[in-house]
Amino acid sequence: MMRKITLGFILLVFMFAISAYRFADFSSASVKPVKVDTIQFPGETHFANVRQLTFGGDNAEAYLSFDGKYLVFQKTNPKEGIACDQIWMGKLPTSPDEKFEPTLVSTGAGRTTCAYFFPDGKHILYGSTHLANKECPPVPDRSKYGNKYIWAVYEGFDIFKADTSGKIVQQLTNTKGYDAEATISPKGDKVLFTSIRDGDLDLYTMDLNGKHVKRITNMLGYDGGAWFSPDGTKIIWRASRPKTEEEIKEYKDLLKENLVAPTHMEVWIANADGSNAHQITFLEQANWAPNFTPDGKHIIFCSNHEYKRGFPFNMYITDLDGKGLEKISRDKGFDAFPMFSRDGKKFVFSSNRNNGGTRDTNVFIADWVE
Repeated sequence: MMRKITLGFILLVFMFAISAYRFADFSSASVKPVKVDTIQFPGETHFANVRQLTFGGDNAEAYLSFDGKYLVFQKTNPKEGIACDQIWMGKLPTSPDEKFEPTLVSTGAGRTTCAYFFPDGKHILYGSTHLANKECPPVPDRSKYGNKYIWAVYEGFDIFKADTSGKIVQQLTNTKGYDAEATISPKGDKVLFTSIRDGDLDLYTMDLNGKHVKRITNMLGYDGGAWFSPDGTKIIWRASRPKTEEEIKEYKDLLKENLVAPTHMEVWIANADGSNAHQITFLEQANWAPNFTPDGKHIIFCSNHEYKRGFPFNMYITDLDGKGLEKISRDKGFDAFPMFSRDGKKFVFSSNRNNGGTRDTNVFIADWVE
């Protein structure tokens, strides 16, 4: 039987969702933010020279170009007329006096998600609903589902390739239903993404031109947020695995409405072709946003497993067997979406820290200390 989720847990998780995948508008969450104006907390010994790059709104899923010189991310900020996520890109500052000045590189229509650089540094890919509707898609009405915490997986999402000026040069997916959450292998040969095209939320690979699509996961449940290892031989991702009759029914019923309930996810690992897939975290609650460390021997991920109330979310490192767990970040709200530069010297993440007691999520970069 599913664990009982308290109202307090749901409300606290709302704050996490503000900087998660923003498939919905959580501005109505009733949790009062705690004002903690801190860039770096005691115990964050792997961080040095932490710098805040964005200021205001919800800024998340910030990922580095292959050469480590540019950053692409998604942003919502109604105060700036950005009603739902759009993709922005900017050159990373090379000195303390240089500002980070990103520009819009998506269409400005619909909702976008999960941008990533191509190896050539001249193109990006991202998910967008702009062809289905130029307006922001409606957020789910949770009252219809017992006020459960849910995400929308909008069927209008497809994956597009654009140049760094924002011009779309190719539509990479064109199937009915959700296609998004794409990343690219360091080998520069495959795109890894999530799709519902075969009736479940599974992982697929395709060539960089959208050809030779192959399904690589087939277990019931939500498979998403996948990344390749630095050598391109393995993948990691977050997954839900409903097991009881009640859990399976709930998952399938929600999926029919293009919804998922992400309150229980674990990190999985497999070979790049999907073989030898197995779970590596067994922490309960929500364990997600995994990524590899540059040595390929460890993973870093986001989790709320330490907190029965479901909040905060912090980042942790473990080996590929889920052993040697080490807590990396210590914000009292939300830390997630970690990414290392390829040389392991820089570390980018999104956090609620230093937001003046608001619900803003911003992008930070730090030197990584072993």
